[in-house]
Amino acid sequence: MEESTKTRKTASSIRQQIERGGERLWRHDDFRDQPFPAVAQTLSRLTRSGTLQRLSKGIYYRSRSTAFGPSHPNPTAIQKLAERNSTIYPSGVAAANLLGFTTQTPKRSEVATSSLSLPRKLIGAETRVHARRPEAWKNLSEREAALLDFLRNGGRTSELSPEKTIQKTLALLKTDRQLERLLKVADSEPPRVRALLGALAEELGQHPGAQTRLRGSLNPLSRFDFGYFASLKHARKWQAKESPQS
Repeated sequence: MEESTKTRKTASSIRQQIERGGERLWRHDDFRDQPFPAVAQTLSRLTRSGTLQRLSKGIYYRSRSTAFGPSHPNPTAIQKLAERNSTIYPSGVAAANLLGFTTQTPKRSEVATSSLSLPRKLIGAETRVHARRPEAWKNLSEREAALLDFLRNGGRTSELSPEKTIQKTLALLKTDRQLERLLKVADSEPPRVRALLGALAEELGQHPGAQTRLRGSLNPLSRFDFGYFASLKHARKWQAKESPQS
């Protein structure tokens, strides 16, 4: 009886906190001072009664009434919440825009993550997700991950000519030890990306040890599509396919 009374008091406390909080997002972590089973059970019960809306595992939304019906979660807030639960990076055109290779903005969001998936209710149903990026990406900053994503795409999201794309990429890699940090995670990248990083490192005349390691990891019979980087000085040496212009 004592335990049942304690459980009811916990549920009542959680319910009152949510009602006082008004419109907002709620997570299990917002009730750390309460027993987890009681929190999960109470939030589930409040969802069934319509007090809360479940957005994803452990994430709930308390709406408010408006002239147009119940309010909806703030897109910026739920995007930040998604980023708190998973490491998310810009991808595709968004990555190129962040790095200054294009002024375009994508028609729909495009992100990369090392997670297996991302909750659609948090990131948006139209968002294109590139999941299962290597765990090593968690050691990269947003710009470093964007640059690695750009290289994965062979620079094709750039508005610049291939020559200017190469020049800008080399300049970025020379800044703040960007190349060094990308080389540290290169072993977890596909062979094509390892080869491209090796060619860029040789172009800059940097990190010969890493170049040797990368070259040893490649099948000598393979040929890789370098995209906009096919005209790098050492591209053929790094097993790039012939450029369409050549």
